[in-house]
Amino acid sequence: MVSRRNRRTPTAAGLVLVAVAPLAACGGGDATDGSGDGTDPDAFTVLTANENETLEAQLTALAENQCKAENEALPLEHQKTAQADTVQKVTLLASQDALPAHFIAGTAMVQPDGDLGAAGMVLDYEELLTQEDAWDNVLPAAASTVEHIYGGMVSLPYQYNLEGIWYNKAIFAELGISEPQTFDQLIAAGDELLAAGYQPFAQGGAAGWPLTRLIGMYIFRNVGPDAMEKIRDGEAELTDPEYLAGAEALQQMAESGFFGEGFISLEPDAATAAFLSGRAAMKYDGTWMLSSINDETQNQIGVENVGFIPFPEVEGGAGTADQWPANAGAAMAANPDAAGPKVADWIACIAENYGQQALSDAGVLSGFRVNGEVTDIPETTKLIQEQLAEIDETVAWFEALFDSKSNSLASTNVTLLTTGQMTPEQYMADLQASIDAAR
Repeated sequence: MVSRRNRRTPTAAGLVLVAVAPLAACGGGDATDGSGDGTDPDAFTVLTANENETLEAQLTALAENQCKAENEALPLEHQKTAQADTVQKVTLLASQDALPAHFIAGTAMVQPDGDLGAAGMVLDYEELLTQEDAWDNVLPAAASTVEHIYGGMVSLPYQYNLEGIWYNKAIFAELGISEPQTFDQLIAAGDELLAAGYQPFAQGGAAGWPLTRLIGMYIFRNVGPDAMEKIRDGEAELTDPEYLAGAEALQQMAESGFFGEGFISLEPDAATAAFLSGRAAMKYDGTWMLSSINDETQNQIGVENVGFIPFPEVEGGAGTADQWPANAGAAMAANPDAAGPKVADWIACIAENYGQQALSDAGVLSGFRVNGEVTDIPETTKLIQEQLAEIDETVAWFEALFDSKSNSLASTNVTLLTTGQMTPEQYMADLQASIDAAR
């Protein structure tokens, strides 16, 4: 257990709270920033998705060990909802002034202009954890990602994933290929792999996003880390040359045969199998793939032959390879009305201990620092953990700031783009029109 000194500040609740503004069905008050004097409930109630068994199990483990004192002061209770019903469930609870202390929420709900964000119904974790002297337990990269996606520190990073290029070290060594530092070098490596009889990339085109991710990464490297905010804010358009180049790059890779035969109908799991069996030399994916990499029944090439590198830089571009794409899982917000001293203690204890607990018990990488020794970590997982601790700035992904319709359109049309049935200009123009229509 990580020992904690008394971090209580002189304020009664340990943070500054403000009045909670209503949703459409709630009464009275003005929208605020979601901070102020909260009153502790009778229990530390946490609402999670049915599908997320790991979070419930790890919080329960903390209640029995590292956070035992906090649990005795305010007992942990779990509530569940289906992931697909999250928005409906949380909206109902908010309208009844019945939000639990800690709860899952839809991404759009907790953003500054979302239903909960605009109503001041989400807590600022940075403010609370700073006053609890526990803010440094959140990795800078995770904080950057949460703030980038949600517009504020309104979610705890129980899950944290980087995205990049997994590659087969043995194949690269056999052909004398170095880790690509630029996109041009990546294309050259792909050509060498094809010439040697290897499929350069395994990408599950059936899901759409494994392909659109490549468009987005080229754009981030070319335009800079704020590329998609400019699209969201109307300061740039996807048809601008520097953005259009991303769609052109993906089409070039597809037309060169980098993704192999039948990639459009390939499911992500099948793409993972193609990489881990040695049939493909690379795969753009997230660090959630570690579970498959560390599974000896799936990984036929050996953990020692799996490398991980960032998407390379575009020569002359404003972005850098140090700006890793990342995500922090589903939003897990806190109710400022319920954020009294005991709830604040619970959240601080989670921040200090969850990183070690989840890694040692479930092998899960989070956005919290690991405050304590964890043994028997697979080498690849350890390397990713060390990488996480060194990152200061992250970017999101291509569709992260899109409305739901435009998000779906990006994945649907990418099939037409990569098969040559749609030009890069048509792909980006249709997507921009959808984004404009949703404003």
